[in-house]
Amino acid sequence: MAVPFSLDPVSIFKEGAGEEKDETARISSFVGAIAIGDLVKSTLGPKGMDKILTGGRHGGGGDSVIVTNDGATILKAVGVDNPAAKLLIDISKVQDDEVGDGTTSVVVLAAELLREAEKLVAQKIHPQVIIAGWRKATNEARRRLEEQAVDNGESPDVFYKDLINIAHTTLSSKILQQQRDFFAKMAVDAVMRLKGSTSLDRIKIVKKLGGGLHDSYLDEGFLLEKKIGLNQPKRVEKARILIANTPMDTDKIKVFGSRVRVDSTAKIAEIEKAEKEKMQKKVAKILSHDINVFINRQLIYNYPDQLFSDAGVMAIEHADFEGIEQLAKVLGGEITSTFDHPDLVKLGHCDLIEEIMIGEDRLIRFSGVALGEACTVVLRGATQQILDEAERSLHDALCVLSQTTRETRVICGGGCAEIAMANAVFALALKTPGKEAIAMEAFGRALCQLPTIIADNGGYDSADLVAQIRAAHNEGKSTCGLNMTDGSVGDVKALGVTESFLVKRQVLLSASEAAEMLLRVDDIVRNAPRPRRPHPRHH
Repeated sequence: MAVPFSLDPVSIFKEGAGEEKDETARISSFVGAIAIGDLVKSTLGPKGMDKILTGGRHGGGGDSVIVTNDGATILKAVGVDNPAAKLLIDISKVQDDEVGDGTTSVVVLAAELLREAEKLVAQKIHPQVIIAGWRKATNEARRRLEEQAVDNGESPDVFYKDLINIAHTTLSSKILQQQRDFFAKMAVDAVMRLKGSTSLDRIKIVKKLGGGLHDSYLDEGFLLEKKIGLNQPKRVEKARILIANTPMDTDKIKVFGSRVRVDSTAKIAEIEKAEKEKMQKKVAKILSHDINVFINRQLIYNYPDQLFSDAGVMAIEHADFEGIEQLAKVLGGEITSTFDHPDLVKLGHCDLIEEIMIGEDRLIRFSGVALGEACTVVLRGATQQILDEAERSLHDALCVLSQTTRETRVICGGGCAEIAMANAVFALALKTPGKEAIAMEAFGRALCQLPTIIADNGGYDSADLVAQIRAAHNEGKSTCGLNMTDGSVGDVKALGVTESFLVKRQVLLSASEAAEMLLRVDDIVRNAPRPRRPHPRHH
């Protein structure tokens, strides 16, 4: 007997799993990515707005509040379920780790590319054709960007001015824009001390409540937020420093965590005496290194503290691990945990250690450290949120500047580079036959969206301004861009609106790669959630 053929779709997935195919999958990824782009695009540019993030996802407990316009910070705090949205969040994190700035731009450009792709797919243009056009457009945009770049790395005075302008441009979209001249100089001076290194852990940022942002300053030493032990010298010159990670708490009765039963208090006294003798020997070993400063990552209890005081040694306890690793690097020493071989231990050195006051707090300053490039930025501000945002802004500027000292090319900002790239792509599209040309034009339109959004965020007539800049570029005025101070078209080179070539190139390449990857998607398979096993105690 013939088995009747069923036309019902066969599901091969577990219960709870599912699949989105073809058009549905593509729309799902477009919608997720465009939504993430729309979330952060209002923060773009010098007139961008801030976001308040509340709740516990971004650390700091359930009632923490972050006020920021830093793209990576906002996106890290957003919990999303859409896979395309997660991919854009990842590219903003990579942008933050790689070059430190451009985190909003890269997400907005990728989202705008997908917005254009959505229209093309609706016109029945195949995704592979769009991708082929985009690849040619990316190469052309990159070529034009490299043509526009200027390298002043060989002339120190001009390069210093470039760095100041880059810091100005980076800080102009942040909370520090009111004091940007002051902070731009501070950031450039700190980075110039690194002498070409990109290792930012030599620049420590200390945040102290009180005063205003203008009370911040650059200290040419290394500051540690700790106190010096009681009755110990508060100032040491020509310091020989032993940096350690060892327990100094054996004056508490604990014989290797065991329980001891005694029949009289005299026995307790004997155990305490044995413990004290053990600690005395340990301190004697430490002092045999011929040191006058001892810094320990762990706590130093009362008895060893007293022994250090008697020996006239400055003891600093509980330097948190990141702090002590940074400190060891700066002082040129190594972290030690055993003290039997003083000849093998590498001590840290500095000219002067002293206690200083900032606001209400005492800190320890290390001056004349072995690593001469080390310095500390002391940030002052009215609230913790202002200090946190100021630190994020300054960190972005320091990242971009340190990368620029290695890749010294710079590029005009204010939408100038984007329009130049878009015009080059449009020109190539005119010479390209076939449907790829339509994809290339879409790529150019997406690039034009960046200056459009920046102008919109300032409340200016973006369509008029962008059309004027494009016309000026076609006439050969290749340094025309947005003057955001008065909402006009100006010569951004003369205005000093300069950006790092490295940041711009990274934005272009990361955004086009991410958009291409999402455009290739034609199927989204959702796995069934793992069943929760009942806890054994519930049986």
